[in-house]
Amino acid sequence: MKTIGLIGGMSFESTAVYYRMINEAVRARRGGLHSADVIVHSVDFQSIVDLQKAGRWDAAGARLGAVAAGLEKAGADCVLICTNTMHLVADAVQSAVKAPLLNIIDETARSILAAGKRRPLLLATRYTMEHGFYADRMKMAGLDVMVPDAAGRTLVHDVIFDELCQGKVLESSHARMIALIEAARLQGADCVILGCTEICMLLDPAALPLPGFDSTAIHAKAAVDFALGSAAASRAA
Repeated sequence: MKTIGLIGGMSFESTAVYYRMINEAVRARRGGLHSADVIVHSVDFQSIVDLQKAGRWDAAGARLGAVAAGLEKAGADCVLICTNTMHLVADAVQSAVKAPLLNIIDETARSILAAGKRRPLLLATRYTMEHGFYADRMKMAGLDVMVPDAAGRTLVHDVIFDELCQGKVLESSHARMIALIEAARLQGADCVILGCTEICMLLDPAALPLPGFDSTAIHAKAAVDFALGSAAASRAA
């Protein structure tokens, strides 16, 4: 089994989900008392949020690159950034290590394409929905990403930061998110990406008006595939 390196803490709520999903998958595949070989570096999320708000993405990339290098030095064979938003600096993180960075955008795109979908609605932080890095990378894979209107983007962003990242799961927010998905369905979306690693705390991808793709679960599965040597087979499937 190869060692998985997780850059976590963004937020720690979703990092806990990654840890559980990865270990449950290894136990399911290996049986018995098997669990994953994982190294986690959980950063102080507030320090990252401060850099996001200031537009200091270069500094954020350098910070996470240093964390990735530390994970590699500690023995990680691959690295995951346990958040969609910080894949804005994925190139900087990958350049800091020789180990492969398993990109959440690429893994999610593969899952959507394998399901025969082409026009996903992206629910994520404002940075992920508006900065273009996510939609542009999806476009390279042949996907036409939709996002909510301005009011919808504000809603999703606020639910993520003011509620989910603080461990609050509110039924009222669930209803409003479902309404956003229903509106996108009427506008031509054929699926929905839970494009923030906390959204799975609020929305069940199997119980939505459109087929749902949980980026957290997809990313965790990619890590397990890599660790157990089945990444190539998974991607070819």
